[in-house]
Amino acid sequence: MPLMILAHPNIQQSAANKTIVEELKKSNIELEIRDIYNLSPNYNIDVAAEQEALLRHDFIILQYPMYWFNMPAILKVWFDQVFEYQFAYGSKGYKLKNKKLLPSFTVGQPERNFKLDEYTSRMDNFLEPIKKSAEYSKMHYIEPVILYEIASVYDVKNVTGNTKGEIINKAKEHSKRLQETIKRYDKG
Repeated sequence: MPLMILAHPNIQQSAANKTIVEELKKSNIELEIRDIYNLSPNYNIDVAAEQEALLRHDFIILQYPMYWFNMPAILKVWFDQVFEYQFAYGSKGYKLKNKKLLPSFTVGQPERNFKLDEYTSRMDNFLEPIKKSAEYSKMHYIEPVILYEIASVYDVKNVTGNTKGEIINKAKEHSKRLQETIKRYDKG
């Protein structure tokens, strides 16, 4: 059974991330969801509880909206505190060894804004800290499932703008891709 670390500051107001999570709950995939904003509203992460959750699962999904070309601050705090020495790495660490880590996130801008050329994306650079954290912890990094262009504002240069209904439909498609990825990699 996969574990989802949900890092959205206001999931009830979200169209995309809320839909993704709701669609996963409706699927036949058994899933534990840890909403770290609800569990740690003042960024006081219960490290022991988070580590216990990680130990119960072999497949971990990070679900979040991209903020300023990065993960939300609470997810960074979560990494800093939970992936500690002698747990995620160190002579007595590597308790996450061979577990799978899958980033799944939403981005307001269209994918074309991240393309350097036909084959290269800036997104690879933005994801490098997560990928390296997984590798350093001897986890298996799975290529991310990304939902682009979900902004609801109109900006002719960068963002086309979407209605709430369009965002929800895109999020449902993202959830289907996420479900397919989970089924492909979660053998537990």
